[in-house]
Amino acid sequence: MSDRQFDVRRDRIRYELARLDDDQLADDPLDIFASWLEGAAAAGVREPNAMVLATAGADGAPRARTVLMRGYSDGFEFFTNYESTKGRQLDENPRASACFAWLPIHRQVIVEGLVERLPSEASDAYFASRPAESQIASATSPQSQVIDGIDGLLRRVEELTAANPDGVPRPEHWGGYRLMPQVIEFWQGNVGRVHDRFRFRRDGEQWVRERLAP
Repeated sequence: MSDRQFDVRRDRIRYELARLDDDQLADDPLDIFASWLEGAAAAGVREPNAMVLATAGADGAPRARTVLMRGYSDGFEFFTNYESTKGRQLDENPRASACFAWLPIHRQVIVEGLVERLPSEASDAYFASRPAESQIASATSPQSQVIDGIDGLLRRVEELTAANPDGVPRPEHWGGYRLMPQVIEFWQGNVGRVHDRFRFRRDGEQWVRERLAP
């Protein structure tokens, strides 16, 4: 313990953003998200589309990991191996929560909702847009499975690359999901830890907006 220099109890940042009021927020939370995402990108946040995705299988045990969000027109889209841990958990329990943590600008967005697979045509189109090396890695890797070592996997990647330098078609075990939001919460840091939090929750076809205590 004495060799550990970083003091997690004393590391603090003072938030000094302007107060976030109701009249500054659009009625549609996806419009707010789009504005905040653009703001994060403009501020230089690296990979602002990265989100921590939490899922849980039939046993209820949660697991979180970071994935890249690849679309958000009516839901938050991401792509993965259907046979991975997250894919198996979503088959058992098609619900998830995602968190966008834009720490440099003191903002965070949390999304909760149901998850559905994207149509195969959408997965085909996105897979075709990826670099050849990404296509081959996705086609080759038995994601989340135990392997003896990395050498065999690298060898298969090299062999497939040599045979298909321009990439490969989308494998059946890989594709997209859409997280359909039922709750979207916006958090913005403020002075003295009296943060601003607004929750939008779906009520039929409408969104209900509520301010939450920090």
